[in-house]
Amino acid sequence: MLRFLFLLFITVPLLELYVLIEVGSGIGGLTTILLCLLTAALGGLLIRWQGLNTLIDAQRRMAMGELPADHGFHGLLLALAGLLLFTPGFITDTAGFLLLIPALRRLLIRRLLPTPRAGRGDIIDVEIISHRDHLP
Repeated sequence: MLRFLFLLFITVPLLELYVLIEVGSGIGGLTTILLCLLTAALGGLLIRWQGLNTLIDAQRRMAMGELPADHGFHGLLLALAGLLLFTPGFITDTAGFLLLIPALRRLLIRRLLPTPRAGRGDIIDVEIISHRDHLP
């Protein structure tokens, strides 16, 4: 895992630099910089909007007595999306914008988190009966 992170730490900035140079040579340096700033601003607005919606939905579920466990993971993925969107470059912006898609976040959460399955003994259904209930 450490090697993967090290490789990612080296290759992503080099790839970002290559893409920025290629885009800059095609549309101009100033336009490329403005496009990077625009994606960061747009990403910031979208993250704020989705973060508030996630928080409101989590509060609504808690008020109904449900446990909004997956909302915490949505929040973490939104934070990662924000980090990627504020990092200059088109590759990280693309990954950040992809993490803003709720269906993709749900898919990632389902893939990364193990869910209990019936029949494996992970779920135990119990009913507690008090002795007072059986007294005359």
